[in-house]
Amino acid sequence: MQIHLLKSKIHRATVTGGDLNYEGSLTIAGDLMDKVGLQEYERILCGNMANGERFETYAIRGKRGSGEIIMNGAVAHLGKKGDVLTIMNFGIFTKAEAKKWQPRVVVLGKGNKIVNERGI
Repeated sequence: MQIHLLKSKIHRATVTGGDLNYEGSLTIAGDLMDKVGLQEYERILCGNMANGERFETYAIRGKRGSGEIIMNGAVAHLGKKGDVLTIMNFGIFTKAEAKKWQPRVVVLGKGNKIVNERGI
């Protein structure tokens, strides 16, 4: 049997911009992606804490240390600069792997700087 578990989460990420004309995705600062083990083009699920919208897209690597979280393409209609997102992705694990699995989680504060981390 296999089970889907939370692989990583970036909690309280503040949207820094949007680009309706970009082909799609969510741009995430590269250092944040690395910290939680998120690969470029990996599927993500996002929850917008400002308006309750939930959406799936994929991650695009942004500039390291920039703090950027940019909603691109159609996703830009689901939020705006200043909104706070929870960015999650999931993995498939065997039952044995699942018993000892801990997701990689970062909580962000002002300027999208890490204020807390778990499982890293």
